[in-house]
Amino acid sequence: MLVPPSCKPGKLLTLNLDFPRISNTQRDWFPTKDMPTAGSLSFLLVVALFASSIHSPRSLSTVPPASMNSTSDRPAWFVLTRHWLSLLGAALVATALISWLFVLPLQIRGHVDNPYAGIVVFLVLPILFFAGLALIPIGFYLSRRGIQKGFGETVFDRKAALHRLIWFFALTTLANVLIGTQVTYRAVTHMETPQFCGGTCHTMSPEFAAFRNSPHSRLECVECHVAPGAAGWVASKTSGIRQLVETVMNSYPRPIPSALESNRLVPASETCETCHWPQKFAGVTLRVINKYAEDETNTRTQTVLMMRVGGNKIGGIHGAHLGPGVHIRFAVADPARQAIPWIEYRNTKNGEIKTFAISDSTPDSAKALPKYDMQCVDCHNRPTHSFELPDRAMDNALARGDIAVTLPYIKKRGVEVLKVGYQTREEAAAKLPGAIVGFYQQNYADLYAARSQDISQASQSILEIYNRNVFPDLKVMWGTYPNNLGHMDFPGCFRCHDGSHTTADGNAITQDCSTCHEPLAMDEASPEILKTLGIAEQISKVQKQ
Repeated sequence: MLVPPSCKPGKLLTLNLDFPRISNTQRDWFPTKDMPTAGSLSFLLVVALFASSIHSPRSLSTVPPASMNSTSDRPAWFVLTRHWLSLLGAALVATALISWLFVLPLQIRGHVDNPYAGIVVFLVLPILFFAGLALIPIGFYLSRRGIQKGFGETVFDRKAALHRLIWFFALTTLANVLIGTQVTYRAVTHMETPQFCGGTCHTMSPEFAAFRNSPHSRLECVECHVAPGAAGWVASKTSGIRQLVETVMNSYPRPIPSALESNRLVPASETCETCHWPQKFAGVTLRVINKYAEDETNTRTQTVLMMRVGGNKIGGIHGAHLGPGVHIRFAVADPARQAIPWIEYRNTKNGEIKTFAISDSTPDSAKALPKYDMQCVDCHNRPTHSFELPDRAMDNALARGDIAVTLPYIKKRGVEVLKVGYQTREEAAAKLPGAIVGFYQQNYADLYAARSQDISQASQSILEIYNRNVFPDLKVMWGTYPNNLGHMDFPGCFRCHDGSHTTADGNAITQDCSTCHEPLAMDEASPEILKTLGIAEQISKVQKQ
């Protein structure tokens, strides 16, 4: 390093950065005298590091140690790094920028996106960034004032100051690498998992419970709830921030309306049909429905249906509603789309057009109602988040072998305790199992002594049914979310196929059972068709005796 001749022993070589000097009436650039704005300080910190190594004749001066209480004798980077607030501000700015760079690739990759990730990218990181910018000038001001009053270091030691600065940058860089790779990236990745959407977010606990009991339980939420493309990306960010605000303000609706009901559902053509498509011929499927009576022996009967799923040109259920050339529109009288007073059927293949309406509906009243084009989810409205009713849930548990069918009155008693109006889930956990156990202790003491383990397991299985379907704090009760598939527990198909939707000349939408399914056995104790197919014994073996 070159030392000018004017530098004598006992003098200290310093760098003077000439900040603009402005009058008291012109302080529209700096918030305080000689102090840069927050936006310029981050850039100034970097510039000062390079400038400190360049000693022009103008920047060199000899200053006696006794005069070191003047801030103009210190380099800007020294003043900035002298106070912990300005260091913290610089660290926050760097952390926000680096974390954003780690998260950015996740946000621009297309369809697989998460609305909650927008909370990090568009809310958390900007807050950190601007908080850091605010702290930098505060720390600069406090450091400058401390120097003027003689607090802290009285002599400017360039070597010690540079060591402090190097340690700061080293630790900040290490922390940012750890935060960016182990925290930010993993946090955003975790936001794309069902465990975050349903497990972390309390308001989604009903949907998460139903999700884990569904055929789609290995998919990520974003596969069905986020649309592809730029529009889907923007909508997901808006949705994530809206949900965050509602959660923080505790203003979210109870129960949470379904996506179909709130008109926030991504069209099935952009989600469901990436794996399933209505034009594919599905043929026929066999459906076995087990029903248990509420008698002492829990008598089982079985209904066997051959479902005409069809598709494409073959007809069947899918072909009749979404086949080539078929276009159906309908009007709804309620947000949940359970009341459908008007339907329009068009077939572009043969030019057929039919309009069906209920008897008390007028053309003017139908015009005022919202109309929708029929899509998969109008029938398959709960393909993943499906909730059961007590009777159906007990039948399924007995058929799966979760509950022993040989326990007297277990079906009847199970339905009774499930329908009790518990105020909280904690109350249900405390009372429901005890009600089952107490019933057998009081009425079947010998049986309880011999089969206490089966009875205890049955009580826990019934409690699990309750916990999957009822959430009192969120006002999710039995039947809160109707399932439109079928017509056994909810109107479903009968919203349209009820015989009351007719054309102007009196033709009604068909209600013929064989249009959609062929009954092979109806409420039979031992259907012959199952024996013929060789599956009767296998079905019976699943039951727990």
